[in-house]
Amino acid sequence: MNIVVIGPAGKMGRLIVEVISNRNDMKIVGAVAPKGRDYIGRDVGEITKIGKNLGAVVVDDIEKIIDKCDVIIDYTFPEVSINVIKSAVKHKKAVVCGTTGFSQEEINIIKEYSNEIPIVLAANTSRVVNLMYKLLEITAKTIGNISDIEIIEMHDRNKKDAPSGTSKEMGSVIAKELGKKLEDIAVYGRRGKGERIPKSIGYHSIRSGDISSSHTVIFGLLGERLEITHHAHNWECFAQGACDCAAFLQNKKAGLYTVKDVLGIEE
Repeated sequence: MNIVVIGPAGKMGRLIVEVISNRNDMKIVGAVAPKGRDYIGRDVGEITKIGKNLGAVVVDDIEKIIDKCDVIIDYTFPEVSINVIKSAVKHKKAVVCGTTGFSQEEINIIKEYSNEIPIVLAANTSRVVNLMYKLLEITAKTIGNISDIEIIEMHDRNKKDAPSGTSKEMGSVIAKELGKKLEDIAVYGRRGKGERIPKSIGYHSIRSGDISSSHTVIFGLLGERLEITHHAHNWECFAQGACDCAAFLQNKKAGLYTVKDVLGIEE
C-alpha cells in the first residue's frame, strides 16, 4: 500500500513514518506539512530523522501527491483533518484519522464523507485501549448502575483538547450501557461544596510533562472499588495501530470504521 502522512514532523507523524519504513506491506510516497516550513521539499526520512532517505518528499499541498497514495494517515488538528478528508473524497482515497477534539458538527461532516470513502475514525489506535473499551462495556453492564464512575486521564503538557478523545469514547461506552447519553451525565472537574451528583460520570484531566497517555476508570461502590487502567509508555503503540488501520482499509467499501472493526472485537 502507498501511504501519505499528514504532519510528518509531529510526534505521531514521525513515529508513523518510522513504522511504515519498517513494514513490508506498505511504503510512504509523500507527506504534507504546513506552508512555510523550512523542510518543504526535503526527503521524509531526512526530516523525521529515522536514519535513511525514503525517496518521498514533504510538500505543502496534498493535491500535489494525493494521486500517488492508497491511504492517507492524519494525526493533526480538526480544521486540518476536515480539509484532508475533503481532498480524499475528491480523489476517492481512504483515510485513517486519529485526530481528536472534533466538535459534534465536525463529526457529523465526517460521517457524511464516509458515505463516499472508507474512513477509520479513531481517537485511540492502541490495541489494548480498544480491548479496555470492551472491559468497560462488560463492567458498566454488570455494576454501572450501582457505581460512582470517575474517569482520570493524563497526557503531556502540549495536548490541546481536554478531556481526551479516548476518555470521551470510554465515557460513551459506559453511558450507552447505562441507557444514557454521555453529554447528559458527564461532570467535568469539581470545586466548591456539595455531594457528588448521583448517576454521573466524573472527568478529571491532567496535563503534565511528557506523559504519553494514561486512562483510569473507577467504579466505586461501598466498601470496594474497581479500577481499570491503561498506561502507554510511549506513542509507538498508537503509530503501530494507525498503520494496522491503514492496512485494514485496503479494498474496503465506503463507510465509517472503528478500531474495533480493525481488530475484530465484537459489539
